[in-house]
Amino acid sequence: MPENNTTHRRREPAPRKSTRRRSREFALQGLYQWQLAGKDPTQIAAELAEASEFAKSDVPYFRTLLNGAIDNAEALEREMAPFLDRAASGLSPIERGILLLGGYELMSELEVPYRVVINEAVELAKVFGGTDGHKFVNGVLDKLAVRLRQIEVSADRPHSRSRE
Repeated sequence: MPENNTTHRRREPAPRKSTRRRSREFALQGLYQWQLAGKDPTQIAAELAEASEFAKSDVPYFRTLLNGAIDNAEALEREMAPFLDRAASGLSPIERGILLLGGYELMSELEVPYRVVINEAVELAKVFGGTDGHKFVNGVLDKLAVRLRQIEVSADRPHSRSRE
């Protein structure tokens, strides 16, 4: 046995991002630009399309998310308002963008399970948001899922149904 007990582990490669994850990341970047600079979504999409990794995203899904979140921002913020501890305008642009993306997916992309929507939003918050932003995002979207996808959530959480 060697004198040095140090074990050498092979460094695992980072997991490959799905095309949808990349779409969400680009849509978040677009929402950030939209909030801070007030740019037109078409211009934002054109600028983001020039990024080297953009071709590895699901481009139609990116456009759906970006346009859907922007077009429905007011309605989404009204739906989220009861679950926020401050006005949506008072959130960081990253948290607000993630909540708009997740809210839009919960509202309109019904083929994506609500748990996937929340998980993806939490992952975005862990990477791009503040220290505990992912906890905030998780709490808001979990409550929003109950409101927007009551049947799906109830079916997934049998213990939450009233006992007979």
